[in-house]
Amino acid sequence: MNHEPDTALPTVVIGAGPIGLAAAAQLVERGIEPLVLEAGREAGSAVREWSHVRLFSPWAEVVDPAAEKLLAPTGWVKPDGATYPTGGDWASRYLQPLADVLGDKVRFGATVTGVSRQGRDRVVDADRERQPFTIHVTYADGSEERLVARAVVDASGTWSTPGPIGGDGLPALGERAAGEHISYRVPDLKDPAVRARYAGRRTAVIGSGASAFTALAALAALAEDAPGTHAVWVLRRGISGSTFGGGEADQLPARGALGLAAKAAVDDGHADAVTGFRADAVERSGGRLVLVAEDGRRLDPVDEVIALTGFRPDLSFLGELRLGLDARLQAPVALAPLIDPNQHSCGTVYPHGVRELAHPEPAVYLVGMKSYGRAPTFLAMTGYEQVRSIAAALAGDQEAAERVELTLPETGVCGGAGLFDEPEPTSTDGGGCCATPATLQVGSGTPATGGC
Repeated sequence: MNHEPDTALPTVVIGAGPIGLAAAAQLVERGIEPLVLEAGREAGSAVREWSHVRLFSPWAEVVDPAAEKLLAPTGWVKPDGATYPTGGDWASRYLQPLADVLGDKVRFGATVTGVSRQGRDRVVDADRERQPFTIHVTYADGSEERLVARAVVDASGTWSTPGPIGGDGLPALGERAAGEHISYRVPDLKDPAVRARYAGRRTAVIGSGASAFTALAALAALAEDAPGTHAVWVLRRGISGSTFGGGEADQLPARGALGLAAKAAVDDGHADAVTGFRADAVERSGGRLVLVAEDGRRLDPVDEVIALTGFRPDLSFLGELRLGLDARLQAPVALAPLIDPNQHSCGTVYPHGVRELAHPEPAVYLVGMKSYGRAPTFLAMTGYEQVRSIAAALAGDQEAAERVELTLPETGVCGGAGLFDEPEPTSTDGGGCCATPATLQVGSGTPATGGC
């Protein structure tokens, strides 16, 4: 029988990370029943995998207001807003208590394998919007279930799908075969086993964002105690005034400090930089790895590779839904122009909500990191504003849904400005984040043949 989706049905939220749990808190505040499905065994499972990494946003910016209201009656005390949590702190001191408060509204070990409309595959138009969603779930014990929902909020993130080494977006030839010596995560050098993996060895760090900065700084610190430890920083672009981020111009000081720490690693001789290098192959040489570029250049052999080339959304289980995604970023089409790194340099991403996150399929939303597709620079505050707006819309409060309730800090960063192979814009005033490109000497990591 055809019917309007029952408002008594729950809104399914995929993922019990920071944005998924915030979505649940916002829905509860609006009197809407959430059901959070988390593939991991505990809240913030992905966050816990980078528990050693410190956030560049302070506590004041990583606690959702609706979540704080839910937690307050339990005696939970918000950490000092001016201090910076690690991923582990964020998970244990905020996300897990929030999941505990939500109780049976959160299911763990629940992997979503498909989402569709009840009785309607992607092709069928007839009465489509009047049908509720069906969500197929596989549990940790192997059992399966089909759930029914009035709306779907996908906050599953992008952590499980890191970008490969290859400059064309595909794994480089030999990348999979060399997998035991390639990591796609910032290493935890406080772990003795991980420390031993990199101590006294030569490591290629591929990437140009905050994660690469963090890895370079960590390896530089390790080099102080473990002679022979050296990093080769592999960048697909050239060096410019924006390469190391916003520095002191960044309104998120901890983020600016990451770039300065990476620059110090190079200046102090703990890392060499190789620019304009787009990897095509990973070859073995005497037990070590040689990175080969698309133009035939070859780097000196390294022992390990840390690939920090961004993340991408897993859209496989959403294949029966009609999503409107930008062809480049895989982000919602109305959001993509606001976050496209091919178009934007300095400044900030405008706060946005339900209007920018809408799809041709009504009542389904990609939020958090997943909403950004392949674009970087997502902030938790942005995700909290997204789910506040969505909860308001689902409650029928369109005025609140379209109202902006967030002011974001300026990034002070020009990363990604300009066309693919062109140098980034320069300034002649010598200041700001878009100053004249800096000159960086390339040391022993220089490609064996050819120039940069």
